[in-house]
Amino acid sequence: MTRPSTEQVWEWLDQVPDPEIPVISLVDLGIIRDVAWMGDTLEISVTPTYSGCPATSFINMEIETAMRGHGIQRLALKRQLAPAWTTDWLSEKGIAKLEEYGIAPPQPAGGPARCPHCGGTHLERISQFGSTPCKAQWRCTDCLEPFDYFKCI
Repeated sequence: MTRPSTEQVWEWLDQVPDPEIPVISLVDLGIIRDVAWMGDTLEISVTPTYSGCPATSFINMEIETAMRGHGIQRLALKRQLAPAWTTDWLSEKGIAKLEEYGIAPPQPAGGPARCPHCGGTHLERISQFGSTPCKAQWRCTDCLEPFDYFKCI
């Protein structure tokens, strides 16, 4: 088998969904930090969204499954904790997909700018903790729908 380019590997990784928010890929999420060939071994560096993320093992398994499915025999997954992941690493495509999915994307001001359902701007925080540790629960007082807000980290 001819060794695939790193660009090809990035494209494959862009097809691997985040297990907690399956509408965005691991690349959209910004946790894939590097892809490089070291001799005949493909090394992929992954930065979890936070060091205690319960999905880390599952994410690594999904990466390995995807790479093996494309014929990669020698694979090394490296956990890269520094620099720490930040919501600034979300891709523009990922941010748009979050909102389309009904999750308000992170805002520098620390709260959602608008409701991902109706676009309303009259919002209230229900809980600092949402469906995952990365999210908070908010409600739109215009349409009365609750929604997750992806916290700024």
